[in-house]
Amino acid sequence: MNERLFGIHGAALTLRSERMGVIASNIANAATPGYKARDIDFNAALDARLARADGRAAASSESTMVWRSPTMPSLDGNTVELNREQVAFAENAVAYSATLSFVQGKVNTITRALTGE
Repeated sequence: MNERLFGIHGAALTLRSERMGVIASNIANAATPGYKARDIDFNAALDARLARADGRAAASSESTMVWRSPTMPSLDGNTVELNREQVAFAENAVAYSATLSFVQGKVNTITRALTGE
């Protein structure tokens, strides 16, 4: 039902939320020695979600997780670059907000149609 009603946007909203959690985890561990920054390959994850919804074989969600390569590695083995993470978080938040606005508009349209407005 979700795929038919919201199309790609329902899956995109879920993935954006998951990615926000991964990036927030990176930011929270910016001072943890040996922590390796991760991210979600959004396009690969979305393709996998849509393939599963269509009943096709798809990559697992773990295979869409990627390790970030630091521009300037730290001596303690931590690969989190705080500025990069903050930019990624902000970009993801804007995309999440845009997707959410689209889904809200779709729900409002359906609600108006059901109430006869």
